[in-house]
Amino acid sequence: MSMSDHKPMPEPVRRLEVFTGGRRRRWSCEEKAAIVAESYAAGETVSAVARRHGLTAQQLFTWRRLARGRRAAEEPPLFVSAVVEAASPERSRPRVAKGQPRTAVQASIEVEIDGVVVRVGEGARAATVEAVIRALRASS
Repeated sequence: MSMSDHKPMPEPVRRLEVFTGGRRRRWSCEEKAAIVAESYAAGETVSAVARRHGLTAQQLFTWRRLARGRRAAEEPPLFVSAVVEAASPERSRPRVAKGQPRTAVQASIEVEIDGVVVRVGEGARAATVEAVIRALRASS
């Protein structure tokens, strides 16, 4: 028996996918919204939700991105009344840890949402402030 007569042993099938029909599935807006909402549930992963519904994770990520874009376009900007107060002596000094030097008072913005106060100091990144405010709104 020569080397050319040798045939490799076939490997066992590990995963087999059967595609039936071959045509595109149509999802209603309500079905897409329900699947997207399910993907945001605590303890869920996008991959697991996509697998349960016969989607690819990529498709579900696309639906999530489109839903975020629509929501942002549909929500009008929110305006709130601003109250300007003179700083009281106890509030004019920022809290510092023991042993840390005190610095000059910096400008800040204070936002209260459902009893939770967020103080935004000078130099805070806008993306961070936005994320904190969105998290507070979502939890209320």
